[in-house]
Amino acid sequence: MNLGLEGKSVLVTGGSKGIGLACAKAFAAEGARVAIASRSAANLGAAVASLRADGFEAIAIEADLTRPEAAQRMGDEARRALGP
Repeated sequence: MNLGLEGKSVLVTGGSKGIGLACAKAFAAEGARVAIASRSAANLGAAVASLRADGFEAIAIEADLTRPEAAQRMGDEARRALGP
């Protein structure tokens, strides 16, 4: 399927497992540049390893989105790493 996401930047919150990780893999399969965010560094590490095992690259951002400053930092990090 071609969703026109080639080269687009995507940030998936809750992207370290379950539906979020599946979404990250789907976006990566479409050629998007992917960042995943989660509160858990351990879950992020496992998710990035899973993405790499499937032939995809992604950056991981640890962030507790109940804190506004963490949400801002997450967006800033993703933008710096992936572009707009």
